[in-house]
This record gives sequence, C-alpha cells and structure tokens, in this order.
Amino acid sequence: MSQVITRTVPAQLITRPPATRPLTPALRYDSADPLAVHLVFPADISLDGEEVTWTFSRDLLAQGACGPAGEGDVHVCPFGQERTVIELHAGEGVAVLEFFSADLSAFLQRSYEVVPAGGEGAFLDLEEGFRSLLRGV
Repeated sequence: MSQVITRTVPAQLITRPPATRPLTPALRYDSADPLAVHLVFPADISLDGEEVTWTFSRDLLAQGACGPAGEGDVHVCPFGQERTVIELHAGEGVAVLEFFSADLSAFLQRSYEVVPAGGEGAFLDLEEGFRSLLRGV
C-alpha cells in the first residue's frame, strides 16, 4: 500500500521584481512513485481554472537546495540562506516561485522517512511498469 504525503507551502510568484503574488501550492509525495515529487497548484490560482500539477525528480528538489540544479522544464536553486527558487518553464512562459527553504527541507525529510534516499528501487513495481508499457503490443 502506498503512502502519500501532502504539504501546503506558502510561496511567492515573482511577476516583475519587486512585485510578487502570494500562492499556496501543495507538495505531494507518493511512495508508489518514489522517484518523483509533485507541485500542485489549486484550480483557483491557475489560468484555466483547473488544478495544475508539475512532476519532477525528488533528487532535483534536494540538489536544488544546495546549488543550482535542473535542465529542461524545471530548475531549482537556493536564493540566499532562507529561500529557494523553483522555475517552471512552459510554452506559455516561465513561472518563478520563491519558497522558504525550511518548508521544502521539512517536506523532503518527511519523504525520506517514507522512502529513504537510495531505497526507491524497493518501492518500484517494475512488473506493472512493463505491463503498462507493453499494453496493446
């Protein structure tokens, strides 16, 4: 049975410095998908009125707390000693979000209590993954 952790975290959407907009997205971790974290924006703050979820590596979030990390659509880096910035790149543009580093660290620590770093393989259902990939073949 999988274990899911959800933590709502305060954030600031950086629009045009120094302008910001407060947001309260949620971070979600599911032991059934042990390599990933999900950043969930509720419907009331999205452009189209639908919940929006960005999924990226748990390792990326951890690495970005120590120094710049990420290639492609998601970049994470520390911003001073108390903040962390997550950049989300999409066709519509780039969203720059600023979080308290302590909130992200607490979320990561809780996820490591559920699935220790390096122990993700024990939680992967490879047989189901192969079945899913090969359906219809």
